[in-house]
Amino acid sequence: MSTAPPAASAPLPPARVTVVGIGADGWDGLPDAAREALRGAETVVGGARQLALLPAACAGERVPWPTPLRPAVPGLLAAHAGREVCVLASGDPMFYGIGRTLTEVLAEAGAPPPRVLPHPSSVSYACARLGWPVEETEVVTLVGRPLAGLAGALHDGRRLLVLSAGAETPAEVAALLRERGFGPTRMRVLEQLGGPDERQAEGTAEDWPPSASDRIDPLNVIALDCVRAPDALRLAAAPGLPDAAYEHDGQLTKRHVRAATLAALAPAPGELLWDIGGGSGSIGIEWMRTHRTCRAVAVERDAVRAGRITRNADALGVPALRVVTGPAPEALAGLPAPDAVFIGGGLTAPGLLEACWAALPPGGRLVANTVTLESEALLAGWYRRHGGELVRLAVAHAVPVGGFTGWRQAMPVTQWSVTKPLSPAAPAAPSAPGDAQ
Repeated sequence: MSTAPPAASAPLPPARVTVVGIGADGWDGLPDAAREALRGAETVVGGARQLALLPAACAGERVPWPTPLRPAVPGLLAAHAGREVCVLASGDPMFYGIGRTLTEVLAEAGAPPPRVLPHPSSVSYACARLGWPVEETEVVTLVGRPLAGLAGALHDGRRLLVLSAGAETPAEVAALLRERGFGPTRMRVLEQLGGPDERQAEGTAEDWPPSASDRIDPLNVIALDCVRAPDALRLAAAPGLPDAAYEHDGQLTKRHVRAATLAALAPAPGELLWDIGGGSGSIGIEWMRTHRTCRAVAVERDAVRAGRITRNADALGVPALRVVTGPAPEALAGLPAPDAVFIGGGLTAPGLLEACWAALPPGGRLVANTVTLESEALLAGWYRRHGGELVRLAVAHAVPVGGFTGWRQAMPVTQWSVTKPLSPAAPAAPSAPGDAQ
């Protein structure tokens, strides 16, 4: 009788992992607990710059981080199984730092979380230098993240701190500010915060020279006092951005209907939206703009429009919007389960509503808009079976009529919105003759 080979055991984690936050002031700025941990470590992992800050008294093996970092963490920890490991991090390891990654990796291995010894973060230092209250200062990181993500945080009068990816970041930020209509914004670049070589560079985005990168230290934070140019388009934090904010070919959920649609979808932090029939991507984009943790997948069958959705997402500060090119419902296969679904096109595609309803968890929301009688009849049938709310949205705009002013009516939009019940609904009664199917 043959026996199956034993299952491979999970790699053993280190005996203990301690994460030490370190600043530009290096060893001199560390408290006694951090120094003791580093002196007693058998392995010290960190960036080359951070490792160079340690004295010879830290005799453990020094291991620089590989690139890319995140995929290498499990293997690196396994390679030092059973050892006392110290990991160096810039500032506070739990603020956009390696502390989160290590905590997740160790949890997956069934190991206890790391011991974390934080240092003041660059944000704390920057706010102290600028006189800005930390709790009122928004932070955007560009370390390992696309520059376009900054655009969503730009509002007239706001103070932002941008965590820089290197010496080139200030010039890149200045170019984005000019492009987005925030050229008058005051920029201050704070370099080597907390260290002996700390200094500042200052200017405005419209005057920031690209050549300044040669004189900027890679370890920097950018402080922005946002000022919108008088002729720049105002983009509010609430749904219902101006239609002019979007590149489109006419396939765009218009501003007032879009605001009503987002209200019905009711986004909450961390939730995922399927935006089916994405068009120009406006619903998914404004869903993500409501909170930085909101996620969305736009499904669009036309490749040209799919490319347009990506450009709109970048321009409006949500580059993480995922675009899937293909027809629904086929293109929905394999997508993560949504918290809400919006159907803005293709309602009559066979099986689409059924697939969306099946994918929704109990408590999930579905909103569908249409302007055609055929799709309206379909929604009426689903409304009878599942309840919810069926409304007609009509918008008229004042336009010149000769020397006077009159109303021009846009096509009315029928909207069905529904929340999937927490428990299975009772079987629906048979439809009466003549009912819409």
